[in-house]
Order: sequence, then C-alpha cells, then structure tokens
Amino acid sequence: MAREAIMASGAASVGPYSHGVVANGFVYLSGQTPIDSTTGRLVEGGIDAEVRQCFRNLSAALEAAGLSLDNVIKCNAFLIDMSDFATMNAVYAEHFSEPYPARTTIGVLSLPLGARVEIEMVAVASSEATPPR
Repeated sequence: MAREAIMASGAASVGPYSHGVVANGFVYLSGQTPIDSTTGRLVEGGIDAEVRQCFRNLSAALEAAGLSLDNVIKCNAFLIDMSDFATMNAVYAEHFSEPYPARTTIGVLSLPLGARVEIEMVAVASSEATPPR
C-alpha cells in the first residue's frame, strides 16, 4: 500500500509521526493536541481555548492535503476530564454543519504534555473513497 505523508506548517508534532497520511482515497489525521505551532507550547485559557487550538492544528493539516473540515467523516476526541464534554461539544459544533461527522469521545487518564484534549480525524480525499449507498 502506498501512503503519502502530510506535514503542515501550522500544526505541531511531538514525536516521529506525520500530521496525516493519504491512503486509498482517505486522509487519516494524527491526533492533535492544543500546541501552538509558533511557540511549541500548550495554549492557555482552559478547555475552550485548547479545543479551538486542536481545530486550528487539524485545519492546517487538512489544508496541507488540499481539504477542509467539510471533508471530515469521522472524529475521535480524547478528554482527560469528561466534565469538559459540554464545552468540547459546543466548540466542536461551531466547526461542523449537518450532517455532522461520526464521532467517538473517550475519557483518558492523561495526554502528551499535560493537554486536556486531543482530537483526530478521518477525511475523504477523493470521490472513489465514498462508499455506495
């Protein structure tokens, strides 16, 4: 299987991985934490600011693949405190329109660099990836 790596200047990496990979008509984006790519540090301002930064990072990776949030079909959100769910959900809803992507939200013990949230996405990169109805 051939895979094409996506690296976005507006997203940060804290390990040996690509921001995303294009394979078989889909773009699989690595989870993005709320790291400001210009400072290399987590954003401050609570869960609202952290979720917004995750979306900035993910949007940068999508743009590097020639896509936008409109191409997203699946998201996984990871929260270290499920009491942040309502705030994460409200910010999430600002970034998508109906029909919304499928989503799973998972409570986890911890995330890299002390982040409170991490979000990953899968997007459709070509019409060949759209399943038949």
